[in-house]
Amino acid sequence: MESNIYSESITHEELDSFELSWFKGEIVVIDSMERFNNNFSRLLGSGLLGFDTETRPSFKKGQKNKVSLIQLANENLACLIRVNIIGIPEQVLKLLADPNVVKAGVAVHDDLRFLRGSKKYSPSGFVDLQSFVKDYGIQSSGLKKLAGIVLGFKISKRQQVTNWEAEELTEAQQIYAATDAWVCHQIYKKLINHNVF
Repeated sequence: MESNIYSESITHEELDSFELSWFKGEIVVIDSMERFNNNFSRLLGSGLLGFDTETRPSFKKGQKNKVSLIQLANENLACLIRVNIIGIPEQVLKLLADPNVVKAGVAVHDDLRFLRGSKKYSPSGFVDLQSFVKDYGIQSSGLKKLAGIVLGFKISKRQQVTNWEAEELTEAQQIYAATDAWVCHQIYKKLINHNVF
């Protein structure tokens, strides 16, 4: 095994010195079955997808809201599926259960537990980057730090606690949500291509 090419962790100061980056591909907000039918199939040729979810923040102790948004992204396309509006379509569950499509995300167990609460399905093909990066000597586990360590740029987390069930998602929310999923895709892809085993 070669020496490790990634840092174990990164300081806030180091992260702050990096350039800000975000997803610059096509973002599709799926808030109707018509939009779903027109766009979702465009992701299906991908063997690797970045995965994330957003939930409307709860400011009451012990209260957890249901997942509002599922984000799936490949290199050039991010689909933001507004499950609080259209539910979880059957084809999405099929994709989440497909062992042949890698879905890379951070802390995916929490997301999957919530989604399993909404519908019965068996998730397969998921890679939790928090565990996966440990094989590369990386100890940090948050997406922001992983983006800095592996990809060499910083991402904004400003929109994280905004209202994900608003009637319309703002452009800033859309970019944030797409970026989170896309960054997971990019981290996994880069680690696999730099495989040192």
